[in-house]
Amino acid sequence: MVEPASGSAPLTYRDAGVDIDRVTDELRQVAKMARRTHTDPRVLTGIGSFGALFRADFGGMAEPVLVSSTDGVGTKLLVAQRMERYDTVGACLVNHCVDDILVMGAEPLFFLDYVAAGHFGEGKLAALVSGFARACEAEGLALIGGESAEMPGLYRPDDFDLAGFIVGVVDRPQVLGLERVRAGDVLIGLHSSGLHTNGYSLAQKILFERAGLDVHDTLPGMDISVGDALLAEHRCYRRPLLPLLKDEDLHALAHITGGGFTDNVPRVLPKHLSAVIDRDAWDVPPLFTALQRLGPVARAEMDRTFNMGLGMLCLVAPGAVERVLAVLREGGERPLVVGRVEPGDGSVRYAGSSDA
Repeated sequence: MVEPASGSAPLTYRDAGVDIDRVTDELRQVAKMARRTHTDPRVLTGIGSFGALFRADFGGMAEPVLVSSTDGVGTKLLVAQRMERYDTVGACLVNHCVDDILVMGAEPLFFLDYVAAGHFGEGKLAALVSGFARACEAEGLALIGGESAEMPGLYRPDDFDLAGFIVGVVDRPQVLGLERVRAGDVLIGLHSSGLHTNGYSLAQKILFERAGLDVHDTLPGMDISVGDALLAEHRCYRRPLLPLLKDEDLHALAHITGGGFTDNVPRVLPKHLSAVIDRDAWDVPPLFTALQRLGPVARAEMDRTFNMGLGMLCLVAPGAVERVLAVLREGGERPLVVGRVEPGDGSVRYAGSSDA
């Protein structure tokens, strides 16, 4: 048995870099934020239990199917760290996860978060979770549980990471996807709010290394700082698409995340069909044109890295296009016809200009 050094004072967890009392105080704030999202009577427990309870009551559905997804925010967290602003990235994660199950036709039920850091500075944990709570409240899903961990030694003091876990439900006959897609279907694009949560490693290399910009510098061609442009929240498409989720003429949705159009659209295409995207059908936002110019980056690489201004594509029966466009406009969208589905090999092809 190894004896402690003579005269050594007893150690505490705080001595190892973990201040339980301070984190516990912030978790009380977290619990209050989470309770605001517990408007669904199927939520049976609040934050603080070992597990979260949700009553499986799906009345009105013939064959309810649970849909789950998990994700992170990626290197967008480095921008939040540079800006010392932590109240947006949690919302980005919630909205990303909602959009990921939305493409299956699912309505979100509840969300769980995981937050890890080398050290939670004063107010940092509460700010991070405030983003989760705000987005959950806006989209009508319960922030039902989560976990936070200070891990000095594994993370540097200012480092942190987020993960999110979502569960939703859809009636099996209304599941969207490639089984519904047909040749002749039309692609309708919905605008993004920026980079969303993808392509940040390349964007930061371009802006901070190649262009030598700081987060507080004005982004070339835009009346906004680099940091504010990059921290724009990943938008959620649930509300404008909600009236269409049970519409038999909406065949599929493609969430344009990591992999851009090139890798995401094929996820909803049968192997005998291809999607043709017209690059001239919309004006690429200045953020993306700046990145392409400053890189420089070839357009093909842009299309497989970024959303290029369109964060969601709807694959719609050709006879329903005008009606679907009208529904989307009523929901506040500016939808655009950007392509079509035709016989092919399951890939994406591009028409129009080769440059942004």
